[in-house]
Amino acid sequence: MSDIKENTMKTRENVASDTAMDSNHPLVELSHVEKHFGKLHVLKDINLKVNKGEVLVVVGPSGSGKSTMCRTINRLETIDSGTIRIDGQPLPQEGKDLANLRAEVGMVFQQFNLFANKTILENVTLAPVKVRHMDRKEADDLGMDLLARVGVENQANKMPSQLSGGQQQRVAIARALAMQPKIMLFDEPTSALDPEMVNEVLDVMMKLAAEGMTMICVTHEMGFARKAADHVVFMADGRILEKGTPDQFFDHPRTERAKDFLSKILTH
Repeated sequence: MSDIKENTMKTRENVASDTAMDSNHPLVELSHVEKHFGKLHVLKDINLKVNKGEVLVVVGPSGSGKSTMCRTINRLETIDSGTIRIDGQPLPQEGKDLANLRAEVGMVFQQFNLFANKTILENVTLAPVKVRHMDRKEADDLGMDLLARVGVENQANKMPSQLSGGQQQRVAIARALAMQPKIMLFDEPTSALDPEMVNEVLDVMMKLAAEGMTMICVTHEMGFARKAADHVVFMADGRILEKGTPDQFFDHPRTERAKDFLSKILTH
């Protein structure tokens, strides 16, 4: 794991250098974002920046707004006020511009959401062919490369029901990567998995981090947060209460709410 961490740092240094040359804006920026579900105030003045090549891990108790915040970034959830920018551009409201944005922002959910009537390879190649208008042979080659990248290339002709949960989630990651996104969003990607399957998914995510993929990860996996994150955000009651490096957050939490959260989650 130390080799992965060292390679991750080298890759991110290169990405950071390239980013400085390319632009001065963050890849993702949320400014004063507010969101209600009826009378429930779920996001309260959310301000957040994520730079190219950065891995941001979002942690906090259930009901804190983590998943809702993640889902606003590709407009699966609308916001009441504030602004969200992707690569310097405001989040489109609807139509073709929104579809183009979603092609740039890959997302992996708690549930795998694979098409049950399509093979594993077909699940991965569907969007590149339909949305990117990629040639079928080119899409199949890309799909096999991505399935190899996540370690399930030997399952390409099987149906989702024939795979374990961990394998299905790795296919879901490959499917998101097939659109060659600028950023990957992970919303509790291991929460629906049996414990023995969690690490195989986290290992794929660690490799993506090492390769310089920009990632926002909502997770309860504290070991992953320590190893992979550049920054950890702690949310509670709809607010961001802390943001810092993994060492800062885990070893020196500043708020009583974070101290209480860590005392409960790290001692069991």
